[in-house]
Amino acid sequence: MKRILIVKVTSLGDIVQALPVVADIKRAFPGVQVDWAADESFAELLRWSKGVDRVLCAPLRRFKKARRWSDLKAILASISELRAYRYDYIIDIHGVYKSAIIAFLARSSRRIGYQSQDLGERGAAFAYTGRFGPRPQCNAWHGMRISAGEALGYEVEGPPIYDLQLPEAVTQLFAAQEAPVAAFFHATSKDDKKWPLAHWAAVGLALRERGFQVVLPWGSAGERAEAETIAEQVPGATVLPQMSVTEIAQMIDNCALVVGADTGFVHLAHALQRRTVMIFVSTSPSHCGVEAPYRSTSIGDGRSVPPVSAVLEAIDYVQASEPPLAVPHGSAAA
Repeated sequence: MKRILIVKVTSLGDIVQALPVVADIKRAFPGVQVDWAADESFAELLRWSKGVDRVLCAPLRRFKKARRWSDLKAILASISELRAYRYDYIIDIHGVYKSAIIAFLARSSRRIGYQSQDLGERGAAFAYTGRFGPRPQCNAWHGMRISAGEALGYEVEGPPIYDLQLPEAVTQLFAAQEAPVAAFFHATSKDDKKWPLAHWAAVGLALRERGFQVVLPWGSAGERAEAETIAEQVPGATVLPQMSVTEIAQMIDNCALVVGADTGFVHLAHALQRRTVMIFVSTSPSHCGVEAPYRSTSIGDGRSVPPVSAVLEAIDYVQASEPPLAVPHGSAAA
């Protein structure tokens, strides 16, 4: 086994949680090269992975939104890069048309994807020469590890290893802060995943009483307005300036606690081994949540709004043990 291509195109949280597949493959096949094909929006994240040898990307999302000629040219140029090497296996752990097209265009006689009932878009089946077994009865993240292992003939062992190495920060955002920092990721991609702003403010007040400095990142004008609403009710809370994905990751890495809704940056906090509480309102914590003993936990039933008390109990839980030993990001993650 010399070279394998993983196809997982989007989104932030899904790509973060798929990263342990790389460590699994490299454990099973020492010396193998693992490349990864994704949307350009997430290339930055993949380059933090110490296990990914080559990141292949194209502006698929941007072209779909703007239909610009320059983006189409970039997509066409990316095809030649995609086809630069022949792969022993292509593992599509996304399962939609765009991932299947990437798998089909890459050079390999063995392209493995999900069974039809497990595909996000059933038409994606055209690209595959082989299929994973039936989707296992476990969360989505462990399921990706099992599927890749089935395709390549190895058993999944141990906790997930994310193996991330962030670029060194240009400035130390919290260098002057004496209080531990708690970041609130209140924003989500869909309104039905949001936790009420009044609940965020109540948790912020409780954390301030415990000596925390609360910070609020945002990504759009609407999210900034919501952050300001929360900050107005939490003395000393800071609405952060708009930041890049790398800057947010570096900010997370300097936090003592991350509390957030079901969104990609909270998965990243878990992968970076921060103490993490993920709040589920309309999606399934058992399928998409994060869990690591005394470090990360998910709350909610996916059908109702969790109360403030449940979040505070979860915060107590993830802070109950001594801080984990300093190790490379993800090397002991669970």
